[in-house]
Parts: sequence; C-alpha cells; structure tokens
Amino acid sequence: MLDLIEKSGPVFYALAFCSLLATVVIIERLISLRRSRVLPRPILDVVDAVQPGRDLSMALEICRKNPGVLSDVMRAGLENAAKPWEVMRDAVIDAGREETPAIERNLFWLQTVAQASPLLGLLGTVFGMIRMFGAVSLSGLGDPQILSRGISEAMLATAEGLCIGIPALVAYNYLTSRAERLIAEIEAQAGRLVSRLRPPTEQAQ
Repeated sequence: MLDLIEKSGPVFYALAFCSLLATVVIIERLISLRRSRVLPRPILDVVDAVQPGRDLSMALEICRKNPGVLSDVMRAGLENAAKPWEVMRDAVIDAGREETPAIERNLFWLQTVAQASPLLGLLGTVFGMIRMFGAVSLSGLGDPQILSRGISEAMLATAEGLCIGIPALVAYNYLTSRAERLIAEIEAQAGRLVSRLRPPTEQAQ
C-alpha cells in the first residue's frame, strides 16, 4: 500500500477520499431509495381508502406513523381536506415541491466524484511525468528502465481515477433513474389523492 501511495503521488489521498465518498453515497441512496421505503404500503392503502366527507383522522394517524416523502405529501392533502378543493390541491402541490427533492439528495456528490476522479487521475499523471523528466534530466536516457518505470508510475494515477470515476458514473445514472421513477410515482399518488378528495358536486362539473 505504501508503495502504491508513493507511486501515485499526492493525488492518491484525494482519489481515496473520492472513493470513500462515492461508496458512502451509493450505500445510503440504495437504502433510502427502496420502493418499500419511499412508497410504504400503508400510505398507498390510505390513498385507496379516503373519500370526501369521511372521517380522515385514521388516515392522518397512519401518515404520522409512517413518516417519509409520500406520507408528508398525503398528510398535506388530508389536513386541508375540509378546506376548498383548490386550497387542498395547492397544499399537496406545495408539499410535493418541498419534499420530492429529498429523493435526489446526495446524488450531486456522486456526480461530482464521477466527474472529478478522472481529472484528478490526469493531474496525478502530469505530476508523475514532471517527476520522470526531472529524473531523466539528472541521469540521462542511458537507462531505459528509468524511462519505462517513470511512465508506468505516471499512468497509474490515471488508471486509479478511471477505476473510481466509471463505477461512480454508472451508479449515479442508475440512482438518478430510480429517483426519477419514484418521484413520478409520488406525483401519481398525489394526483389520485387530490382526485379522490374532490367533492362529487365538483367532479360532475
């Protein structure tokens, strides 16, 4: 390990931090973006059961016992169900705008790692080439091993950067796609709730 650090140069520490950060974000997002966690079954059942004019206290209690993005959006509608339908609808829309960004939380850092790691690797290669040419200027080109060893050490940082950046990019695209699907499902469930809570007299208009 010490030999690897020495060959990679000072950018090794930055790349190691990027690797650690990407790993933490990937694990946290995989746990947080589970469908059962974002769209818990009790909350989906609430959407199927509510009707205008009925007692909504039990539905509100279920939302409070299952905190999360979807339950917060549903609770906003249920708490404003007695108000004019337009007010309730706007409350659900506002809650959705406030809550759904939490689905994409921390993905920015994963995108940053995916973009920065190859650049850090390239920077390490530049530093390695500078050291190599410095050594060549002192010893000359008489020993080809010095030149080949210097090139291999210089390219090591680029390889490390790509080995971190490529998986981070794949994970970012996958998690972003999953987050977008979940947000679309939350919007659909919010729309269903708003539609079910609309008074029959207004539905007929």
